[in-house]
Amino acid sequence: MTDETPNATEPSAEDDWAAAMAEQAIAEAAPAAKPAQIFPAFSETGGKAEMMNELDMILDIPVQMAVELGRTKITIKNLLQLAHGSVVELDAMAGEPMGVFVNGTLIAQGEVVVVNDKFGIRLTDIITPSERMRKVGR
Repeated sequence: MTDETPNATEPSAEDDWAAAMAEQAIAEAAPAAKPAQIFPAFSETGGKAEMMNELDMILDIPVQMAVELGRTKITIKNLLQLAHGSVVELDAMAGEPMGVFVNGTLIAQGEVVVVNDKFGIRLTDIITPSERMRKVGR
């Protein structure tokens, strides 16, 4: 035999709902709370110097940087036929700027240079954070 009446020690759903509505009414009636100041303002004395000291903690963290010359899609059949001396056509045109990626995110574009028999890249355009966000939105 089951007891259909709620136990006096267990709160019912209606009591929970009433309590939540009462909390909301109190919160709406109370004056707006001042937001917690998690980050120090730069205008505070020594604030900028303290922020620079905190920034120094992350300056030695390594990141992965890659320069992309171009991309292409080929079938596995064509991939298996590649041999020494094969040429793979890329989607980038000669003289077109190459993408500079840090941890997979495009941060700049540039052109190839050779310095002391080593390849390098001369940055020609830095991608601003707002431009990055605009590209993500597309």
